[in-house]
Amino acid sequence: MNILAYNWRDLAHPRAGGAEVYLQSVAREWVGSRHDVTIYCAAVDGHPEHDEWEGVHLVRRGSRLGVYREARRYWEETAKAKTDLVVDSVNTRPFMTPRFVHGVPVLTLFYQVAREVWFAETPWPVAMLGRYILEPRWLKEYHSARVATISASSKESLERYGLRDVTVVPVGVSTIVRPPVEKESGPTVVFLGRLSANKRPDHAIAAFRLLRVLHPNAQLWVVGDGPMRAHLERSAPPGVTFFGRVDERQKHELLARAHVLIATSLREGWGLGVTESAQVGTPAVGYDVPGLRDSLAAHGGAAVAPSPEGLAARVALVLTGEMPLTAFPGEGAVLPWDEVAGRLLAIANAGAAR
Repeated sequence: MNILAYNWRDLAHPRAGGAEVYLQSVAREWVGSRHDVTIYCAAVDGHPEHDEWEGVHLVRRGSRLGVYREARRYWEETAKAKTDLVVDSVNTRPFMTPRFVHGVPVLTLFYQVAREVWFAETPWPVAMLGRYILEPRWLKEYHSARVATISASSKESLERYGLRDVTVVPVGVSTIVRPPVEKESGPTVVFLGRLSANKRPDHAIAAFRLLRVLHPNAQLWVVGDGPMRAHLERSAPPGVTFFGRVDERQKHELLARAHVLIATSLREGWGLGVTESAQVGTPAVGYDVPGLRDSLAAHGGAAVAPSPEGLAARVALVLTGEMPLTAFPGEGAVLPWDEVAGRLLAIANAGAAR
């Protein structure tokens, strides 16, 4: 089967995140099952228009916004005649495949809706337009679409927008061997994620300031990069170390050495960092928001009301042992990638048979 997946970025993009991990991991499994897979995404400086990643074909065209226009052109001029399945991977702005893909099954992947994220990431007039006009209008196009999403929270949010055929397909995991490292001797908290407004790394640092009152020798490791980094580095208190983006080996080692992961996003589709942390034995404390509440519950973490004060208080109780947490691998809540890939194809085939 020839599969074409639309996604605004690929893993080579400097702003790639969990959505790109999900799609490309699934695509790799489809290739392993003898399907031909192409991912169409935006251009990336320093990378060719036509590329390959672990057997997956990559086509990079268009800018951050222009990729959507170019995606339709690519369909009409190149892909329509040879594609058996289209995957519409939605990250805030959809590709609007219901408007131009006809006669070919379409599976839509929604990781999360934006809602309040508009106000964190865009100026006020744009935020109002996006939250109350654009996003509802875009999602209206998908009311009858065959949709997969990655958490019960995201399913509920999509159904509130009127989408009627939504199935939860869990996130996938690769086998991670816990690094042979010891926990740090002093209390160590780790933040993992992009340093952008919607992830609220400033809340993580504010919570750490409060935590240091109770644990003066505590340290915070900030793993990730983004537009807020320079400001955060200037304003961070003693005990905070910024690692930037790290490779998978170092990421897993840092997670394993820490005592607690903290997660402060406005909302998530799931919260992949919580899953990765649990896999190496480190529990998480995070905000009780869509997506994070799902991953925290699945992996033995604690969800608290969104405030640095509440976060610091709960982390302090974990560190003292008064309210300990045990990280669980989350069997059933997360699956091997080959099972995720199989479930997605089953949903697509069921939709095509209707």
